[in-house]
Amino acid sequence: SRLFYFFEETKTIHDAVRTNNVRELEQMVQRGASVNQVDHNDDKFTPLHWAAYSNSLAALINNNINLNVRDRRNQTALHVACAHGNSFVLHTLLRGGADINHKDINGWSAAYTSAYHGRLGCLQLLVKWGGKLDDVDNEGNIAAHLAAMEGHLPCLKFIVSVNRDIMATLGARNDQGDTPKSLAQQFYKEDCVNYLDALEWEKDNAEQAENLAFPAHVAAYNGDLDHVKLLVEQGVVNINERDERGATMAHKAAGQGHLTVLQWLLEMGAATDIATNSGETCKDVARRFGQLACLKVLGGDKNESNVDELRRGDSSNTKEARRSPKAEEKGRAKTKVEELEKMLDIAKKNYRQLGGRSEEDHERETVEQNAQK
Repeated sequence: SRLFYFFEETKTIHDAVRTNNVRELEQMVQRGASVNQVDHNDDKFTPLHWAAYSNSLAALINNNINLNVRDRRNQTALHVACAHGNSFVLHTLLRGGADINHKDINGWSAAYTSAYHGRLGCLQLLVKWGGKLDDVDNEGNIAAHLAAMEGHLPCLKFIVSVNRDIMATLGARNDQGDTPKSLAQQFYKEDCVNYLDALEWEKDNAEQAENLAFPAHVAAYNGDLDHVKLLVEQGVVNINERDERGATMAHKAAGQGHLTVLQWLLEMGAATDIATNSGETCKDVARRFGQLACLKVLGGDKNESNVDELRRGDSSNTKEARRSPKAEEKGRAKTKVEELEKMLDIAKKNYRQLGGRSEEDHERETVEQNAQK
């Protein structure tokens, strides 16, 4: 009767994993149940997929589970963990050797799934472990496209911060010709649009950024510590004075890597938590421009340093992949045109087989009749 009760309570190994019942799972495995058994539902989940979904990986980790098993969408447990924001499960899977760059049926890696669902913690963890953000999916999207179209501003900011070539990210076009900004506009993601607008303005108007209406900002931007000291100590400007974009002198010094200026400003009580109109603090600006020394002074932790080390380690590969982004976009567009032409040709042949006559057929028949006359 006890055995009957056991099987009534938990009928399959999938039920044991879903309820995080480690004891019942161990008993099932001892009786010969397979930890890689595929569920009979539409998703074709294995126990590992259910564990990633329900945050119950502890029930499987010591039973020789296959970490890279796939469901019907060609997704691994990494994708499921990222979609639901289970960063602890994600970390456990990565430590177990799961394939970090495996792509599902959409051409998405786990990092792209994190960007699409707005799981910033998972995205940061994947980048630290070597996850790529500049590959393209089946529709030509990079991670920035997915984050922007779904309105996940924190993820979008992080993606921009770990890419040295900001303009390549902002100008990347998918197979439909859309950039991250145009997708954000299409889906009314105003926060992302405003942020991307601010980045574009800053890049396109670098000289205007040194607005003469803010002489202390110009001095901080150029690393002129003596001039900054003079203006602040004489009371000409407030140490936390903000320009038309909401930036302070600390933002300018941090972005340009002027460590001595930044240190002096901090010693004089400059605030580091002030955000610009695009929502960036001094720390965010230093991270975006790769100013590690300034980032450290502003309280950048070890994890952020690791992210940048990974970025530097992968810089050669990134440059290689982005050697000619316009050429890559042109190539993808040409491939799309060729595919559409083939589909059009097939459709025309099907139309003719069903008895239809196109304008080309009518013109050809007219030419033949005129020739016979």
